[in-house]
Amino acid sequence: MAFGQTAATAPLFEDSLLPGEVRREFAFSDADFKFLSQLAYEHSGIVLSEAKRNLAYGRLSRRLRLLKLNSFKEYREYLAGHEQEIQNFINSISTNHTKLFREAHHFEHFRAHVVKPIVQSSQSRRVRIWSAGCSSGEEPYTIAAVIARDISHIARHDIRMLATDIDTDILTKAARGEFSASAVEDVPHEYESFFPRGANEQTVQVSDKLRSMIAFRQLNLLGPWPFKGQFDAIFCRNVMIYFDTQTKAALVDRFTKQLRPGGWLYIGHSESLYGAHPGLKLMGRTIYRRDV
Repeated sequence: MAFGQTAATAPLFEDSLLPGEVRREFAFSDADFKFLSQLAYEHSGIVLSEAKRNLAYGRLSRRLRLLKLNSFKEYREYLAGHEQEIQNFINSISTNHTKLFREAHHFEHFRAHVVKPIVQSSQSRRVRIWSAGCSSGEEPYTIAAVIARDISHIARHDIRMLATDIDTDILTKAARGEFSASAVEDVPHEYESFFPRGANEQTVQVSDKLRSMIAFRQLNLLGPWPFKGQFDAIFCRNVMIYFDTQTKAALVDRFTKQLRPGGWLYIGHSESLYGAHPGLKLMGRTIYRRDV
């Protein structure tokens, strides 16, 4: 669908108000929201339901101000003529809420079933982990801290982590590895050394040991995946809640194929696979294992 095709469907009075509705800074019609919702779905799989209408307006209004546009109709026209704006659009509507050691039982399980077997093995191991939808980096840095706590010689085992997100702005922040001092308040004591205070005591800087394990890359989960190797563990938590059932099912199929036999898939506490999956076995709360 071309970006401009839905423009003709706009109602005659685009700025008309419903009873009790407050006049907005920018005209935002049903046609505007429908168009932008469809665009979000096509390019990212994100479902902008009617409940997300005000959220979309608030976040995208910042783009209109920056671009000096007067309405969402103008923004739609701008998108049609400036395809590079699509990434800014996706960045704006993406939700990035996370924290270090969020949903902690996943990391306890990961330590027991992925990290400990490496420590107990007398042979070197090649280990690959994927944080899919890594947001501002708290998840992959937590995973790296769990690994580093027990494995002193990371390079000996060839342990690497891929951390991806569709939002290019948040990836830039993640790669810096800098957080406010309050971000580490809930970090268990045994991991505090991996998040030392910065020079001004108001920030923490992730240790080089953790950062060296992680490669941050931009990736749309619905597009091609530019890797062929399989992963020992995939974390995709609180990402699929933004997708519809069909998209979730297709994504879980792809994750399953990307896991090595016996590998682990961790999803968010508010997510489910909508029934049993033939290649995965439920092993704990939102923890799945690929059949060996």
